[in-house]
Amino acid sequence: MRVIFLTITFYPEPNAIHGLPLAKALAARGFDIKVLTAFPQYPMGRIYPGYRMRPWQRETVDGISILRVPIYPSHDTSAIRRILTYLSFAFFASTIGVALIGSADLVYLYDPPPTNGLASLILKLFRGTPIVHDIADMWPETVIESGMVRGERTKKIVSSILGAWCRFLYRQADVVTVLSDGFKRLLIERGVPADKVKVVYNWADETTFHPLEPDPELARELGFEGRFNIVYAGNLGVYQALDTVIKAAALVKDHPKIQVVIVGMGPKQDELKRLAAELKVDNVLFLGGRPYAEMPKINNLADVLLIHLKDIAFLHATVPGKTQVSLATGRPVLMAVRGDAAEIVRQAGAGVICEPENPEDMARAMVELFQLSKDELEEMGARGRSYYLNNLSLDSAGKQIDEIFRAAAAQQEPANSVGPGLPSEVSPK
Repeated sequence: MRVIFLTITFYPEPNAIHGLPLAKALAARGFDIKVLTAFPQYPMGRIYPGYRMRPWQRETVDGISILRVPIYPSHDTSAIRRILTYLSFAFFASTIGVALIGSADLVYLYDPPPTNGLASLILKLFRGTPIVHDIADMWPETVIESGMVRGERTKKIVSSILGAWCRFLYRQADVVTVLSDGFKRLLIERGVPADKVKVVYNWADETTFHPLEPDPELARELGFEGRFNIVYAGNLGVYQALDTVIKAAALVKDHPKIQVVIVGMGPKQDELKRLAAELKVDNVLFLGGRPYAEMPKINNLADVLLIHLKDIAFLHATVPGKTQVSLATGRPVLMAVRGDAAEIVRQAGAGVICEPENPEDMARAMVELFQLSKDELEEMGARGRSYYLNNLSLDSAGKQIDEIFRAAAAQQEPANSVGPGLPSEVSPK
């Protein structure tokens, strides 16, 4: 069975778990996977070394065929540049990409952003290719709440346009997959038939994130030694609202062994450093961006892994990817996200839950974890790891996606090798 993966991010970009790991897992199950994606630029907003922008590029990674098309690279807080990034990929994927990718039995549309869906619609229109649309973020809320759109009138216009586009995409999809029961509830409220929506939990990059023996030399190098390290690793952006974490750290200064470690980059990093200086906290360690390959070692040095999102209604339905990474790593979790994510940690018995955007409650949770014994912390981590393997692993998700793909393709006539007016393959000159 031939499947096109349509996604704006793919290997070697980080956190693209619906990319190469899933493609390889499905290839092992007998699927013929080919990928239509952009030249890699996330999260720096610059084309990766080893690549240069050109009309298209083909490559093969671990047996997976990849077609890359141009993109306007940007990942900052500018709404105009972000729109250009999304629209440029949508345009080139729908023109060069569709012309070169060839025919398939199904297209797997990985969203965000929903502008990716334009290419999937063209494939369906001209080749009758059924669509499985995977939704990772809820739009238009993601854009409206990010702060990139300003002014109430502008927000209403953008929300109306994006909302209409998303509803159209959902109607055209043969199956919609979501990462939580909360997302499913939201889509049903928006008129998507319940039997069209399937819940498939995300998974971690399992070849990278798993329990490791702590590296004492790295602990000394990074400044972890002799401290109780509560580690946040990820994007320093609007939705993470990490000012709460800085303020919580200020409230636990009377426990000098507690250290909050922030690993990552993002548009809010300078603001967070200024806040730490204003509050005169000396128990917050900013490590900046670290190589992706180093993150498993850093996570395994953590006494606790911290997850935080803003207290916004639509985020209560999401499960941030750091949840799966933390559980797969086997470390205790301090979960400051309402809804489905908190419920997973609660069911797993893998950590402590606190209210998001509440520094006092987060400080309380930090102290609670600090006062646990090493054995109690290790048991928490082990329970989380066991829960991950049984409920959230790639193997578990792969079985579900296998069934979903085959059922969706079986409902359609075999894809034509050439659709009206659209060649199945064009050779690069």
